[in-house]
Amino acid sequence: MAARRARPRPQASALVDDETDEEFWGSEYPPVARSLLTSAVACFAEKGFEATTTRDIGTGAGLSTAALYVHFPSKEEALFAIMRIGHQRALEALGPQAARDGADRDPVTAMADLVRGLVGWHARHHTVARVCQFELTALTPEHYRQIIAVRKGITDVFRFAVSRGVAAGVFDVDDVNRVVRAILSLGVDLVRWYRLDGADSPDKLAEVYAGLALRMLGVR
Repeated sequence: MAARRARPRPQASALVDDETDEEFWGSEYPPVARSLLTSAVACFAEKGFEATTTRDIGTGAGLSTAALYVHFPSKEEALFAIMRIGHQRALEALGPQAARDGADRDPVTAMADLVRGLVGWHARHHTVARVCQFELTALTPEHYRQIIAVRKGITDVFRFAVSRGVAAGVFDVDDVNRVVRAILSLGVDLVRWYRLDGADSPDKLAEVYAGLALRMLGVR
C-alpha cells in the first residue's frame, strides 16, 4: 500500500463554489444526507477534516449538531462517503475507456479524451476533488485501502492507454509509469488553485491540458 502523506491545504480565501450540487451524490442517500455531504465538503475544504466539527456540518446544512449521526455513524464515515462517491465520479468521467471499451480507437484521440475527462471533472468539481486529495490520511486504514483501490483503477486506465499508444508506435515514452504519474498530476494539481470565475472554463482547461499531455507523450 502506498505511504500515507499529508498534503498542504489551500487557504480558505482561495475557495470558490464548484458545480457540485446535492444531485451529485445520487439516489443512494436521502435528501437530508445529501445536504449534509454537501455541507461537509465545504467545511472540510475550508477548515480541514480535523478542525471541522459536527456542528459546522449541521449548521451548513441548516440542521442541528446531531443531524450528522442520524445518517452517518461518524464524521469519518461522512468523509469516506465523499471520497468513495467523488472517486467513482472521477472514474466515470473518463467515459467508456474506463472499462477499456473502444480499445480499437486511435490511441492519440483516446488519450486526449481521457485527459479532457480527467481535467474537466477536477475543474468542475474542484472542491470535492480537493477534499478527495487532501484528506486521505483522515480515513481509517480499511477505508483508505478501498479508496486507494479506486485510485489504482484510474491509474490503470491511463497506463493501459499509454501502453497501447507505445505499442502502436504513436507515443515516444521511455517510462510508462513515470509519464502516467505526470499526466494524472495535471488533474490533481489544479484543485489547489482552480476557480470557476477564473480565466479558463473547465472545457478550455481540459483542451489545453489534453494538448500538454500529448506533447509529454511525444506527439507533435
